[in-house]
Amino acid sequence: MSLNCYSGVLAVCVMIFSSTFSFQQDQPTVLLLSFDGFRWDYIYKVPTPNFHYVMKNGVHVKQVTNVFITKTYPNHYTMVTGLYAESHGIVANEMYDPVLNKTFSLNSKNIYNSKFWEEACPIWVTNQMEGHKSGAAMWPGTDVKIHGVFPTHYMFYNESVSFEDRVAKLIDWFTSDEPINFGLLYWEQPDAMGHILGPEDPRMGAIISEVDDKLGYLVSELKKAQLWDRLNIIITSDHGMTQSSSERVIELDQYVARELYTMVDHSPVVAILPKEGKLDEVYEALVNAHPNMTVYKKEEIPNRLHYKHNSKIQPILVMAEKGWEILQNKSDQLLLGNHGYDNILPEMHPLFLAHGPAFRKNITKEAVSLTDLYPLLCHLLSVNPLPNNGSFSNVEDMLIGELPGDAHPICCEQAPYAYFVGVLLGSTLVVVFLLVFIKHLTYSQLPNMQVQHSEISQPLLQG
Repeated sequence: MSLNCYSGVLAVCVMIFSSTFSFQQDQPTVLLLSFDGFRWDYIYKVPTPNFHYVMKNGVHVKQVTNVFITKTYPNHYTMVTGLYAESHGIVANEMYDPVLNKTFSLNSKNIYNSKFWEEACPIWVTNQMEGHKSGAAMWPGTDVKIHGVFPTHYMFYNESVSFEDRVAKLIDWFTSDEPINFGLLYWEQPDAMGHILGPEDPRMGAIISEVDDKLGYLVSELKKAQLWDRLNIIITSDHGMTQSSSERVIELDQYVARELYTMVDHSPVVAILPKEGKLDEVYEALVNAHPNMTVYKKEEIPNRLHYKHNSKIQPILVMAEKGWEILQNKSDQLLLGNHGYDNILPEMHPLFLAHGPAFRKNITKEAVSLTDLYPLLCHLLSVNPLPNNGSFSNVEDMLIGELPGDAHPICCEQAPYAYFVGVLLGSTLVVVFLLVFIKHLTYSQLPNMQVQHSEISQPLLQG
């Protein structure tokens, strides 16, 4: 009987320690992939067998409404925070912050100024606060120290680094001795060529095919690493693209003098900072200047755009209609493809596919908002979402069922110590079981002890 009891205690000890030390290994894993500027309907323009392979074996969303403005940095930060641009503070690719008195620009090192990013907390920070590891291959913002935190592994942005090298890094991170549970991967195409050619140019077919090949390469490498069937992967984009033309240009120089304002963000949605005391003059000069241009004072921006409650949004916003460009004059560079327009336009909407053990197969969903991606990611990673503008209920039907452990999420404040708390609890339980075992052995020897040492047995009986 003593041997059986010892075996039982030993089994419990092994079970406790195995569950404690497998805390990191059994966690759900997610890869978020963005192909910049990949419009939702590109997969139908030319053969895209790899995109369709993922669709057939996973989830496809027909319509994804991204956030205004429909540009790269605002929407990539929305994906990882679940917030509208006015709430997370990355309101454009080019911004002026009157509080900091600094400019944020893709051509400036000010993009690494943490203060521009800290109106929100991206998911990799939360993931790491809850005891996990993250890895980012060129995702916008991941090479910035936000709230004092970098991703566990990250690459400084360098567009010359190949897609293949980025994939190799992520696979290394997912398969290391201390693996990440969350990876982010960014690729510049087809956005870069979409700007040069325009989405309607027949040559874009080859660019889309190249992106499809990149996806095929990723799937192949994940299969080689035995990750494809274990990893939840979401393939999406920040925005779409529409065709521009030199015949559809609005020249601000025709309507207002340059010395009256500063152009902060550029076409097709222009952020204008009037010089001191010139707001009304600039507004009146522009408000009815062109039939294909809408002009708002900041407080008049429609609520549906969720784009006015932030100090980095300028006093005047000028919006072009689809396919029109706003330049100071025609000598400025004209892009034949552009984005940034109203987010209700289908041409601005991105792609959304998902595949993995958590997702249903061969399912088509009608519509989601890009803000819904964040609560979905939090659910997949079993981390606690921060307040956001998304809704998990909008994406819940994509999933097969509840993930293990979802009913008992780790508290945010205690999360950094979760692993050590697990070890402590495991050790405590082992000690308790050992004490019970010793007591059991003691009681099993009581008959003999009573015969030989009656002076000891008596107090025990009384107790």
